[in-house]
Amino acid sequence: MRYYLLAFAIAAGVSFVLSIVVWRLGLRFKLYPAIRDRDVHRTPTPRLGGIAMWAGVVVALLAAWFVFPLISGVDYFRLVFADPGPPLAIIGAATIIVVIGVVDDLYDLDWMTKLAGQIIAAGVLAWQGVQLLSLPIGSSLAVGSPFMSLILTILAVVLVMNAVNFIDGLDGLVAGVTIIANVVFFAYSFAISLTIGQTEYFNLSALLTAVLTGACLGFLPLNWHPARLFMGDAGALLTGLLMATSAISVTGQIDPATISRTALLPAFIPILLPFAVLIVPLLDFGLAVLRRVSAGKSPFTADRKHLHHRLLDMGHSHFHAVLIFYAWTLVVSVGCLMFLFVKPTSLVVGFLVVGLVVCAALTLAPLSRRKKVEVAVQSARPGDLATSRSDRFDPLDQAAGGLDHLDAADPAAVPSPPPSKDH
Repeated sequence: MRYYLLAFAIAAGVSFVLSIVVWRLGLRFKLYPAIRDRDVHRTPTPRLGGIAMWAGVVVALLAAWFVFPLISGVDYFRLVFADPGPPLAIIGAATIIVVIGVVDDLYDLDWMTKLAGQIIAAGVLAWQGVQLLSLPIGSSLAVGSPFMSLILTILAVVLVMNAVNFIDGLDGLVAGVTIIANVVFFAYSFAISLTIGQTEYFNLSALLTAVLTGACLGFLPLNWHPARLFMGDAGALLTGLLMATSAISVTGQIDPATISRTALLPAFIPILLPFAVLIVPLLDFGLAVLRRVSAGKSPFTADRKHLHHRLLDMGHSHFHAVLIFYAWTLVVSVGCLMFLFVKPTSLVVGFLVVGLVVCAALTLAPLSRRKKVEVAVQSARPGDLATSRSDRFDPLDQAAGGLDHLDAADPAAVPSPPPSKDH
């Protein structure tokens, strides 16, 4: 475990230091695009944080590969790097996607060029053996043809990259969600050896989750609201690439011959857990594609109707909206992982039900506040509203527009609803 922590610390340290460097260079040379209508921020901010994250990931991987054996005298990650193809493919694919992302952040590439770059990066991974080799179906593991494995791998990687990129709209959102998701996935990757009877704790999936978590944590201080640096498409696509690669790598650890009927659940977790930890990005991605295709537009057409935009429009503050995303990710991913360790299953179901109800209540809370204000304003007589505050409310459909700006010391600004005639 200490070598995972060391890799995590290296990625975090490199990412943090370079984030400061990139931020200062971005401000000095004005390496930031103009603010778009759909953007939440209103101050020009550099978008090149993905470079720092990429450096943290690459340095940590190379340290685990070449430096750790010199420190310990034992090559704990020997199985990870025994075949240099997959690690080199991961570094190469990450570099490709970061280059594409940086160019897009600076010059705004068209969606077809970005998609082509994503397919190339995913193809590099699949070419070097980072592929979906097995999927649990029913009571057995079905292994597809090499061609099907290649196609499924590319589709999965491209899907996850774009899903993560779609939610990159609030300060600290992607970095925080990634940290939560990867901590959960690391716990699974580290423990899977005991679950299915293997003994090797050092695997590619766990190493990737450790270094990605460190890179995101090192970047987060400069990305926390109000953000001084954005990860941009480079960072969001890199995050999605590595999360998808980590999930795909897990399937390669499962030997179909070792899975008995009593141990079948662990075989399903590699399929369920990636969806669980990516529940928010995948949901936002699916809704966005459906919304845009229904309107006759390209699925990659930008708009201001993502889930984070909707939370802000509902009345959540920036900070609260981010915490709500964190909560949904935490409840669903931890709940999914608990099926592997907690007995009886009813306890896990209870945790999920309670957690999801609480998350739903927190998400919808502003709607009840808005409705209360609308009822109060629409039911009030003209003289009941404070003269200085009455123009803050539209008595028809925007009654709550000024709620967040009211002075708490002036309760008269929002009248109470008149008593019911029935009482």
